Amino acid sequence: MTDEVAPRLSVDLPAGTVEVSADHQRPDDAWATIVIAHGAGAGYRHPFLVGFARGMRAEGVATLTFNFPYLEAGRRMPGPATHAIAAWRAAIAFAVSRADGAPVWACGKSYGGRMASMAVADAAELADAVSGLVYLGYPLHPPGDDTKVRAAHLPVIGAPQLFVEGTHDPFVDPHSQLDEAVASCRDATIEWIDGGGHSFEVKGHKRTADEIGSQLAPLVAAFMRSRRPDPTAA
Repeated sequence: MTDEVAPRLSVDLPAGTVEVSADHQRPDDAWATIVIAHGAGAGYRHPFLVGFARGMRAEGVATLTFNFPYLEAGRRMPGPATHAIAAWRAAIAFAVSRADGAPVWACGKSYGGRMASMAVADAAELADAVSGLVYLGYPLHPPGDDTKVRAAHLPVIGAPQLFVEGTHDPFVDPHSQLDEAVASCRDATIEWIDGGGHSFEVKGHKRTADEIGSQLAPLVAAFMRSRRPDPTAA
């Protein structure tokens, strides 16, 4: 296992370059890398992300987690989407530079996943660099307001997209809207977590956030393998 202790990512913002915290770990003989972004209210060391990243490494996938600039600066509310897209550019460039030619995937919890999709839809170099995207609780619309659907850019993305969604998640209620959004994409799949909320908690099933995250990893890794040119290679 290669553990790059506390690497710093340089993010080019309109006001200048800033650095954000990150964690990069690579299992021996990793067959892919997954870059994982946090949700709006939690950083890259949130237990859910720590557990999910650990689970992905157990599946033979290298992981890179990182902070968005607003959180690194100590702010609670996300900054402009352009800042998040700039962070994604830096994270993908870092991951590709250490992937030894293996596929690099973009993944995010809620807000982080939406920003990944916007980054790949916005930037041709990211679209070329990313082999696929994984959304852990895609925030299709604000809870209780299904008139503000955030899906217009999704059909632009050519890479495979996996939506992992809880059936009780208010961000994708009604489910028919997500079904329509996914149907509009070139290559997209939904995996429903029965009874799961926005953070995949299931009522009556006590688990820590770390455990919840790690238990999603086999499903995600299986999808990534299914989109390899040679699925039997890993």
